[in-house]
Amino acid sequence: MNPAGIVSLVSAAILAGAAGPALAQGGNHDVRIVLPEQPANLEPCGSIMTNVGQVLNQNVTESLTVIDAKTGKAMPKLATSWEQVDPNTWHFKVRQGVKFHDGADLNAKAVAFSIERMTGGKLTCNNMAKFGNAKLTVKPLDDYTVEIKSDRPQPILPTLLSVVMVVSPNTPVDKAVNDPIGTGPFKLTTFSPQTVVLDPFAGYWGKKPVVTKATYVWRQESSIRAAMVETGEADLTPSIAIQDASNPKTDFAYLNSETTAIRIDLEQPPLDDVRIRKALNLAIDWDGLSQLFGDDIQRASQMVVPGIIGHDDKLEAWKYDADQARKLVAAAKADGVKVDTEIKLIGRNGIYPNGAEAMEAMMTMWQGVGLNVKLVMLDVADWTRYLQKPFPAERGANLVQMMHDNNKGDAAFTIPIFYRSSGQYSTLNDPAVDKEIDAAMAATGQAREDGFKKIFRQMRTEVVPDIPMFHMIGYTRVGKRLDWKPDITTNSEIPLANIQFKD
Repeated sequence: MNPAGIVSLVSAAILAGAAGPALAQGGNHDVRIVLPEQPANLEPCGSIMTNVGQVLNQNVTESLTVIDAKTGKAMPKLATSWEQVDPNTWHFKVRQGVKFHDGADLNAKAVAFSIERMTGGKLTCNNMAKFGNAKLTVKPLDDYTVEIKSDRPQPILPTLLSVVMVVSPNTPVDKAVNDPIGTGPFKLTTFSPQTVVLDPFAGYWGKKPVVTKATYVWRQESSIRAAMVETGEADLTPSIAIQDASNPKTDFAYLNSETTAIRIDLEQPPLDDVRIRKALNLAIDWDGLSQLFGDDIQRASQMVVPGIIGHDDKLEAWKYDADQARKLVAAAKADGVKVDTEIKLIGRNGIYPNGAEAMEAMMTMWQGVGLNVKLVMLDVADWTRYLQKPFPAERGANLVQMMHDNNKGDAAFTIPIFYRSSGQYSTLNDPAVDKEIDAAMAATGQAREDGFKKIFRQMRTEVVPDIPMFHMIGYTRVGKRLDWKPDITTNSEIPLANIQFKD
């Protein structure tokens, strides 16, 4: 498909938008935030999912550490300090005088409960994907000191713990919840198919936010979200398409730490043939496709953005070469590979602006080089079944649309998830690669960086388990009442305490 064809897809999407129902304006410091999609649930153990984390993280639930958006360093939150005792052991001091929304005390036992709930395997915990294959043992040493041991060296454990949302010890350990109880400045009062409502928690340990209430709604169409903020029906939307970011006074672009990609299921023929995987990368008109996302995006050669420890600046992205893609498909066919097998392209509704249009364009390009690719767009709950283990037994050959966020400063939040045999999103099963990953994860300094770079290069040039697309630029629209701008963490969380008002 040529660039004009891709632009026409965008135009069609704009014309399809229609005005949504009006929302009554709240109190003076109430805020209304319109998201691209409804949260599938409000389980804190799944808060790495954008639509969950943007509601819960640092609002309802808090973590032991938080990552400074400017420096990438772990900073105190519910832990006030920490020390590394040996390569596998850390001690964390827990903040005193903190209450959960249900009145329970935050202490070392509560922290141990939250970590054990996350790591114990009794419920599906998406956040565990960020830990790779680490196994943690947690023990309270006294009322406000907790010892955390890992089965292998974890030199960045304080950073890893930024994805552990601490929950009340009264939370069920064996099932996901939609009524999370945390220590944050807001408590959940409503979660319905139409809205999420957060109200202030009077017993909050920290500084009281200016925001007096937060209401979240969701609209799939970017143009509708933008219009809602423009008319005052909402105060903020964290994500709009580039074509809707038309007002420099209210619309802000930011490097959002997200990398878009397609995961290839290596276990399913014909995708188990590396020639087909290379052809999938070569068949895309990357310059044409980029018009869906704006001039500031960067082509991706790997699954982390520049600046992350392990990113290889010298690793080149795939070039567009449809003729070479056709030759690879033909060579595989000549060797008996059933290249006409249907390959499902699993897209997710609302995953990012113009995401469905991108999948339609890529499907057409793959069909053009002789591959039988069919697009299936799913809502987040069904899409997740294909993204993470255990994969559906009947899945067949499939490609999964993804958007991976790593704003934590280190490739440890990326490489084990996608490329280790035990990785939650991995379809690769290679003990030699596992060994290299484990060695890099345990290393520090230059050895750590070099180990990660070697793995990214091996994935790009030899294994080809994915189709890296772009390092994304996000666009937000912020209402005239608010004094707030996005940063690199916005796709992961929108702390209401950071929102100020101009009045």
